[in-house]
Amino acid sequence: MEALRSALQPLQPITHNLPTPIRDLGVSIIGDTCYKTLLLDLDPTDSECLKLAISKAMGIGIVSVSSIVKVPQIIKLVQSRSPSGISFLAYLLETSSYLISLAYNIRNGFPFSTFGETALILGQNVVITVLVLHYSGRASVAALFIAALATSVVTLFSGNIIDMQTLGYLQAGAGGLSVASKLPQIAAIFQEGGTGQLSAFTVFNYLAGSLTRIFTTLQEVDDKLILYGFVAGFVLNCVLAAQMVYYWNAPSAKAKGKRKEQLPAAATKSPSSGVSSATPKSKGPTTRRRG
Repeated sequence: MEALRSALQPLQPITHNLPTPIRDLGVSIIGDTCYKTLLLDLDPTDSECLKLAISKAMGIGIVSVSSIVKVPQIIKLVQSRSPSGISFLAYLLETSSYLISLAYNIRNGFPFSTFGETALILGQNVVITVLVLHYSGRASVAALFIAALATSVVTLFSGNIIDMQTLGYLQAGAGGLSVASKLPQIAAIFQEGGTGQLSAFTVFNYLAGSLTRIFTTLQEVDDKLILYGFVAGFVLNCVLAAQMVYYWNAPSAKAKGKRKEQLPAAATKSPSSGVSSATPKSKGPTTRRRG
């Protein structure tokens, strides 16, 4: 590490003359002390500042990726116009959990890099939930869902309606909701015998994101409620990822049913369409005498 520090020293004239907006951004992300240590002194031997910088970089990376993490799922839904393989209950529970967690993090003043993806994924979840209901022929339920969501936003973000102690209890419940939201999806895949319209990009990004969030929470947020929720979510995301690999090329139960229906229909058509190989019998020679 000392060799690395010595190798970085020639870069000090550059780091000491960074534009003010960049310097201010760096200070706002890792603080004055770690900015001086890592960028001005170019000292990577400070393990605490190094871990904080890594955690911040990973958190910003998650927030950036989360802005598109469920876009492939939305595209698959719109193109197929089918909610096959997607559990409405799973998205309802996850959306509720994310909304509570978003309110809890914002009202506690936690760094945005530790929870920013919650807001972005929440918005995408709402779109997916509405699409699932729409393509299931339940447009009235979709309207009711939007109305309930708007009411919940006003309630959770208002300190006059819900105090911090009550919000803490809700956050504990949100961790359970987040875990429970994975179970209907896991069950739906098992029952379907395939992943249907579920996006692999979304599943594997969720797996990587939940693992990364365990690290960033340990580094930046001293809150066991949030940590335990990420750990439990990671375990169930592993199950979903394993299902995605196992059922990668497997047709869904509905596709298998259609295939079975087509086979008897083809079998009934084959005898009538075939050409008979029997030849008409010709009259044999007669033994009757003419006279």
